[in-house]
Amino acid sequence: MIELALNKLQKYYGANLILEDITFEVQSLEKVGIVGSNGCGKSTLLKIIKGIEGYDKGMLSIKKGSTIGYLEQIPSYPEGFKVVDVLNTAFERVDGIYKELQLLEKQLSEVEEADARKLLNRYAELQTAYEGLGGYEKEEKLSKVCMGLKINEEFKEKDFSQLSGGEKTTIILGKILLENPDILLLDEPSNHLDLDAMEWLEAYLKEYKGIVLIVSHDRYFLDNVVTKIIEIEDKVARSYMGNYTAYINEKERQLKLQLEAYQEQQKKIKAMEKTIAQLRDWGARGDNNKFFRRAASMEKLLNKMEKIEKPLMERDSININGNLGGRSGNDVVIIKGLYKAYGEKVLLDNADLLVRKGETVALIGVNGCGKSTLIKILLGMEKADGGTASLGASVKLGYLPQNIEFEDENKTILECFREDIVITEGKAREYLAKYMFYGESVFKKVGSISGGERSRLKLAMIMYNEVNFLLLDEPTNHLDIDSREELEDFLKEFTGTILYVSHDRYFINSTASRTVELSGGKLISYDGNYNYYKEKSAELKNEPVVKKAAKKNKKSKEEEGFKNIKITKSANNPWKKMNMEKQIEDLEERINNLEFQINEYSHNYEKLNSIYSEKLELEQQLEALMEEYFR
Repeated sequence: MIELALNKLQKYYGANLILEDITFEVQSLEKVGIVGSNGCGKSTLLKIIKGIEGYDKGMLSIKKGSTIGYLEQIPSYPEGFKVVDVLNTAFERVDGIYKELQLLEKQLSEVEEADARKLLNRYAELQTAYEGLGGYEKEEKLSKVCMGLKINEEFKEKDFSQLSGGEKTTIILGKILLENPDILLLDEPSNHLDLDAMEWLEAYLKEYKGIVLIVSHDRYFLDNVVTKIIEIEDKVARSYMGNYTAYINEKERQLKLQLEAYQEQQKKIKAMEKTIAQLRDWGARGDNNKFFRRAASMEKLLNKMEKIEKPLMERDSININGNLGGRSGNDVVIIKGLYKAYGEKVLLDNADLLVRKGETVALIGVNGCGKSTLIKILLGMEKADGGTASLGASVKLGYLPQNIEFEDENKTILECFREDIVITEGKAREYLAKYMFYGESVFKKVGSISGGERSRLKLAMIMYNEVNFLLLDEPTNHLDIDSREELEDFLKEFTGTILYVSHDRYFINSTASRTVELSGGKLISYDGNYNYYKEKSAELKNEPVVKKAAKKNKKSKEEEGFKNIKITKSANNPWKKMNMEKQIEDLEERINNLEFQINEYSHNYEKLNSIYSEKLELEQQLEALMEEYFR
């Protein structure tokens, strides 16, 4: 059943046409992703559907009686309103019915039986409405949403007005989910959420009993949640069935078909133009008007032909300056026994990490776990309470912050780039062209450029200094999908070392050779991208559970015999000693195998790097085991 439909909808801001032809429909329970470059009108479209903004032409139909929830707005609340008060506003209607039920119960206890019928009918109506609105599951729903979005009891008591913008957005998202509207409009819902909260939200939206329209640049999120993509390009909406990956594949297929059709049409046009020229030539030679008439009618036909546009098959990309700042040492980032605490909150607890030359390492972890603190310690902006965090020999660092700001936002791109370097205007423009700033675009004020352009300008400034190590803090924040793909291409081409903090799982999958999780103050390394990390971390988390289950379900005579043996920590315990000897033998054998592999893959740098990392980890395990064995 169609619950939302738009037909040839148009929107102007003054004389500027923002949306020209928005036509699509949404069926019951559909989850729809809306994509397009920054400024194409995605958020405007959500505001039109919500009724915040009007439209100039076309039609918008919404199923009668449908309720609409919209994330983007941050409403204002009375002074002293706590987080829990904001969340409870989602139950205003339920609470109103509950109060009326209580009042009716009181009246029923006082009224005569003969007069009770009318009150009982009203009570039954209200009870049905209360049940239909989920009144009996109120506490369960509140608990589920708070747990998923990591809103704990302490946080619930915070003053809403004192929260950061990101925290307010998370609370409003929770409130909207609790309201359970028929049509849910979400504008960048995964912003400000850590990976665990994002995955919870994905699962929640997939099971949501209503329509969901999501504006998002998070490709992994779109892949996991949506069943249809609406792309807004050149002010026109086009629909694609499936998730984000299906949309990309289908769009690529359509572009190839368009290119083939364009090439065929061009052949036909050239043949017709050649025939027209020949007819005119024959007419001139033979002084025959018949040939001129035929040429004119063919020319008319050619002019009436609907021309197929040549599709853009390959977008421009950043052309990296290959002259890096010399070769760094093999060890680029060395973190040993790092400790950092703020009062009683310990963020880094004896953390160790080694990043080697040529690696691209993604640093992940829940919000507030200490990722930004670690970056600040590496940059010298914070001091560690213990241990060391240093850069290796011959490392030239370039830092791309989360929020890119320039000293004077009124300066042009060209002026900003030349600010601290000696370079002619011609050479500067030539260099900026490598970062896709062509022609007159270099005279744009930096205060008016997009997030993607800001990133490209900052990268151009960094790379001009010939760095060999890039440190990036949430580099995809504020970037649309095209800009994210540009950045991915750039990082893949960069031959130095990269360490970045990111919540963008698609970006991590595309660029990372290693994923490091900061959890419980420790840095845990996984030799692969985000999907590899998910698989391996799940195995590690499930391992103890599996072992416990196996022990509970399998009670052999041998196990019964061991019940009365007291296992001590001392290595003198014969059972423990035998077990440790076996572990030592296994580790030594694995290390020997890796040494053979080092010789075998001596020309494959990536494989060699992975083997070295594994060997180092095994040697550390062996050393710790030997110490315990001889203790």
